[in-house]
This record gives sequence, structure tokens and C-alpha cells, in this order.
Amino acid sequence: MGGCLFQGSAIYDKGDEPFTICEEVLVIVSESPTAPLKQRFIDKVLFGHQPSPELLAILLVYFVQGILGLARLAVSFFLKDDLAMGPAEMSALMGVVAIPWMVKPIYGFVSDGLPIFGYRRRPYLVLSGLLGVTSWVAMATVVDSPMTATAAIAVGSLSIAMSDVIVDSLVVERARGESVSAAGSLQSLCWGASAIGGLITAYFSGALLQQFDVKTVFLITATFPLIVAAVAWLIAEERSSGRSDWAEVRGQLSQLKAAVSQKSIWLPTAFLFLWQAMPSEESAFFYFYTNELGFQPDFLGRVRLVTSFAAIVGIWVFQRFLKTVPFRVIFGWSTVIASMLGLSMLILVTHYNRTLGISDQWFSLGDSLILTVMGKIAFMPVLVLAARLCPAGVEATLFALLMSVVNFSGFVSYQLGALLMKYLHVTESNFEQLWLLVLITNLIGLLPLPLLGWLPGESELPMKEMVEVVEKPIV
Repeated sequence: MGGCLFQGSAIYDKGDEPFTICEEVLVIVSESPTAPLKQRFIDKVLFGHQPSPELLAILLVYFVQGILGLARLAVSFFLKDDLAMGPAEMSALMGVVAIPWMVKPIYGFVSDGLPIFGYRRRPYLVLSGLLGVTSWVAMATVVDSPMTATAAIAVGSLSIAMSDVIVDSLVVERARGESVSAAGSLQSLCWGASAIGGLITAYFSGALLQQFDVKTVFLITATFPLIVAAVAWLIAEERSSGRSDWAEVRGQLSQLKAAVSQKSIWLPTAFLFLWQAMPSEESAFFYFYTNELGFQPDFLGRVRLVTSFAAIVGIWVFQRFLKTVPFRVIFGWSTVIASMLGLSMLILVTHYNRTLGISDQWFSLGDSLILTVMGKIAFMPVLVLAARLCPAGVEATLFALLMSVVNFSGFVSYQLGALLMKYLHVTESNFEQLWLLVLITNLIGLLPLPLLGWLPGESELPMKEMVEVVEKPIV
């Protein structure tokens, strides 16, 4: 949601239930001038789902997940300017705070097997909201060292990962009653709510830093997890007996163990891990943009806005043209093309773009747009492959486990990037070897190509209908 990086959902629409209504009321409703507008809103905006407090609560949780990106730039500037951390240290920290996303299945097991006051969902949503508030308030008040910053940001990451698992479990439960014609409709609705939150913050994350200091931005951000805690009580959940259902959890673990022991599952998973674990130079470029090129927060916010739209374009291109392409083909070509496009950053690092008459800002915008589109096209098959690998009976749990492996590979990527930056002496003020870092990271990205045979061919995959999945942003 994770870098990371950011799953689907659906809800039961009670509009398909038979009901009776008196003729007089029917006449009044049909004559109401607002009735056509309301129905159009339900059909076009809510995709046929009737408005309800629970639907509002679910959409708000997804919206908050998107809008928490408001503090992303503030965190980067805080680590760089207030705590005087270098690019290698920042990369290492970003890897560590991704750890809560690596253990997502644990949250599901605990929620299913350990009800609080008889409820399995509401209390955990409240807890996740309170953890988020604690994290951002701490960032605004008591955090004054890299160690305390790592702890506070990790708690915030835990908050988002926990709420993500809980809200996904809610909508998966309600998907069981969804009609075939409506299948996937709330998935789009939930992803849309998250995307709206992300788009709103893409620009304002930079604009706010032009008006306020980072700690004020942290306090503003702290208000949003409160929404998650508040709307938890709108979830329609029956109180259970209060007894822990660990027998069911043990059964799931047994099924999960049997599934992951199959070569047809762990071999593609190993490929995904290696493919995503290649070293990242992301942190170094933040310092290069701000310290070397002098980019201001408002411009970096515009870059985020452009890349947010570019991500949607990349998803659309994949869904429209590439989702039926064999995995080995699309992974192979996307890896080669992404590495070649990544080398274009050498033009910016060496300032050759100025020789070509292209300003640093325009080149960064264009390059970020193209790389983001390609990055989404390259990552979408990860989600599709993970979904198609999951056997019946443990689909949700195994999918969460596979995504945890992918998130762990992101942790490894950040740590390897940090080691490379240390070795090449790339610091907050020394970018002489940044071109070599770009060259190494992009060429190393080609190393998994000989392992494409670990991916299943189309005849080796379960006969499932191709699912449409969209990555949610990870803050």
C-alpha cells in the first residue's frame, strides 16, 4: 500500500435483495426531482453500491491511506536538514521502517484469532488510528535523533499496514455476497478513494512546506489517522463469543505451509524477491535534486503530482494492452527497457541536458513521467502473478505472504543502495560518483534475466480468470 510500495476489496450490495414498497411511496420517489440525480450518483460514482455508514467508513480508511503521503516530503527534508542524515543513512532508515509491511499476515492472524471485547475488526482499526496519531505527534514534538525518528516512522508504517489488512479483510468478507455482474466494482471504488487522497497530497505535500515548517506539517498529518479511529465504529460487525479461534488460525497455517512448499509457488516467489531486491539509488537522488540542483519543495510536489498521474497511465496501459502477455515475456522486456530508461538519468547527473538546451526541471519532470509509467507497467505483473499463484482455500493469506516477500525485497534494495552509497562516497554534498551509482544500479537490475525460467508458463498456471489488480500507495 508497500516503498514499498504500496490489494483489492469489495462489499456486499444489498440493492439486489427482494423488497416491497407501497405504491404511494413509489410515486413520491419517482416524482422527486432529486431521485434521478441520486440514482445517477449511485450508478456512476458508487458503481451501484448503496450509500451506507459502513461504506463511508471503508472508503475513508482507503482515502486516509492515500492522503498520509502529505508528510512524505516533510519527512525527507526533516531527516536531511534537521537531523543531518546523509543519503546512505536515509536509505537504510527507509528500509527499516518498511519492516511492518513485511509481516502483514501476522495482523490478519491476530485479528482473526484474538478478538478484543468480542470484535475482530473495529478495535484493531481504532488501534491503528491511535498508533498513527502517536507517530506523527512524536515526529512533531519529541523526535530529535535518527534513532527516535526511525522508531516513530516505523510506528506510523505499522499503523498503515495494520489498517490496510483490516479494511481488506472487511471487504473480502463482504465480497462473498456480491453478484457476478458487480464483481470488482468496489475494488475500483476503494482504489479510487485511495488515489484521490494520493493526488490531493501529491502537490500539497510540497506547497505546505513552502508555507509551514516540517513539524507543523507533521501535526496536520496527525489529524488524519484520527479519522480511521473514529469511523471504525461505523463498521457493521456482530459481536462474537469473545473466545480466540486459534484452531482456525492453526488450520490456515497448515494450509499455508503446504502451499509454500510447492515448487510451483516458491520458485516464482524467489524470482520476484531477487527481481525487486536490486539496489536503489532513490535517496541519493533526493539529495542531488535539493542540494545540487536546488529544487524547492513546491517543485518536488509538482513532480509527485506528475508521477501520480503517470502511475495511473502505466496501470491503464498494462490493463488495456499487456495483461494477457505471458509473464516471462513481460518481465523480460520490462526489465530491459526499465534499465535502459534508468540510464537516462546519467544525462541529468552529468548535466549534459544543459548542453542539449533542456533545463534541469523540465528534464526531471519528463524523465520522472516516463520512468513512472514504465515502473508501473513493470510492477503490475507482480500483483497479477501473485494472485494467480494462490491456490483455493488460502488465497488471501498466501497473497498477503507473497506481498510481504516483495516488501522484504524492498528492504534489501534500500540496504544494498545504502552500502553502495557508502562505498562510492556519495554524500549530501559529494555527487562525483553518482553517475557510477546510476550505472551500477541499472546494470545490476539485469541480473535476474537468466532466471526467467523460474516463472511459470501459461500452461503451468491455475486456470483462473485474469484478475485486475491495482497497487495502492505505501506511505
